[in-house]
Amino acid sequence: MLESLPSPLLALLLAVPAALHGVAALTAHRSPRDTAWWRAEAASAVGAGVGALLLVLALVSGTTVAAGLRLDAPGATVLLLVGFVGWVIVRFSHRYLQGERGERRYLALMSATLAAVSLVLVADHLLLLAAAWIGTSLTLHRLLRFYAERPAARMAAHKKFLAGRIADAALLGAIAVLSAAYGTLSLDAMLTAAAAQGVPPLAQAGLLLLVVTALLKCAQMPLHGWLIQVMEAPTPVSALLHAGVVNLGGFVLIRFAPMLAEAMPAQVLLAVVATATVVMATLVMGTRISVKVMLAWSTVAQMGFMLLQVALGLPAMALLHLVAHSLYKAHAFLSAGGVAQRRQALRLTAPAVPPSATRWALAAMASVAAVVGTGLATGTRCPRPRPRWPVPCWPPRCRRCCWQRARVAPALGVAAGWLAGHALASAVVTPVAAAPAGLVIVVAVALAALFVLQALIALRPAAAWVRRLHPWAYGGFHLDEHVSAWLFARWPIPPAPAALPPSLATEGARA
Repeated sequence: MLESLPSPLLALLLAVPAALHGVAALTAHRSPRDTAWWRAEAASAVGAGVGALLLVLALVSGTTVAAGLRLDAPGATVLLLVGFVGWVIVRFSHRYLQGERGERRYLALMSATLAAVSLVLVADHLLLLAAAWIGTSLTLHRLLRFYAERPAARMAAHKKFLAGRIADAALLGAIAVLSAAYGTLSLDAMLTAAAAQGVPPLAQAGLLLLVVTALLKCAQMPLHGWLIQVMEAPTPVSALLHAGVVNLGGFVLIRFAPMLAEAMPAQVLLAVVATATVVMATLVMGTRISVKVMLAWSTVAQMGFMLLQVALGLPAMALLHLVAHSLYKAHAFLSAGGVAQRRQALRLTAPAVPPSATRWALAAMASVAAVVGTGLATGTRCPRPRPRWPVPCWPPRCRRCCWQRARVAPALGVAAGWLAGHALASAVVTPVAAAPAGLVIVVAVALAALFVLQALIALRPAAAWVRRLHPWAYGGFHLDEHVSAWLFARWPIPPAPAALPPSLATEGARA
């Protein structure tokens, strides 16, 4: 199909989402308010539609390169995801930012960020990829400083800026080394050469730098603190960051997965740092009570899981993880305020008519209650002796087995959905060689130890060793404090903008 499509037309189709977001960004200050918001929403909606069309073309005809742009199934999948999530976030922002000072500046920066992300997803030329990825970081930095009068916002944005510039230097170094190793800046030509010639030591050094870039961009330890502390930004910015921008490191590594599978040093570095981050962030997350802070630590851990999947030679699972995590985190951040409001409202008065989501939940609970009630009313005593680990019989003829079946069914449904999603992702992503058995064993032991530790904490929360561990985990094991002190000693936090009202500027300086 794509053979009959001219290369300029294909390149134009690939560039449509980024171009539409760019137009929305450039015209945000010169259009009426509602028109500017409508244009941004339409750009995201059209981007999602183009992503769906490109996904169909990629599944039918495979990978195609035209004018420095790349069409493949993983890129089209994430482009569709970004279009949909971007549309939801822009629509939410339309109401959330109404009447806010700097609303048009926010809209222009949000559209520019979405344009840069869309360009990363379709870039084949590595310099274009680097320019778009760096542009994403710079526009996001200004969004994180939307409330620049707040000292906490300036501190978190500054830490993000420093980590981003280190990552950008590693990215440019990786591109220079990889281009010297293969004599090309095209990702498609580089993957073809690696499949035919292997990955020489010089290219492995470039992949090592690329892994460093992804670790920094995905907020892995030790430069992970900025992702926890960017909660002073508007809620839609947090949703965009956690649902889209922070995932780009994993997406780029998914594209480089065939080369990464043959670069042992890069695999080991990625697996070790990602595993350590998963263990640390999971333990810290269990000590938090703030919804947004808990979600932020969850993002750090989930990014570690995604990068770990890439390191173990499972790019299809990493792509599925990326899509599922983006959808979950966008919903979690955008609904966090509503959850608190609904809980407060329930304390005051019970709603006369439950919302639609509650109706569906009540219907599901009624269905389960009907199944269990039928078993309790008509069932007989179970003829089998009670086992140590309950295993429901089928068909569930007794009371105990009906109840156990009702509890097991949701878990089986989630497992079936995940397996179906993994089957679809495996059809989209080209498989790569499995990781060395020794690396898999080390990672498995670390994750098993984490599971055992969490189980012991849940079983004995009042134990003395748990009480001693809790302050360390609550403080993030004090890793971020030492890293921040080292960074700020060399690159101090910039002061509040001079254009702020005198009271706010004075408050920021005093804090």
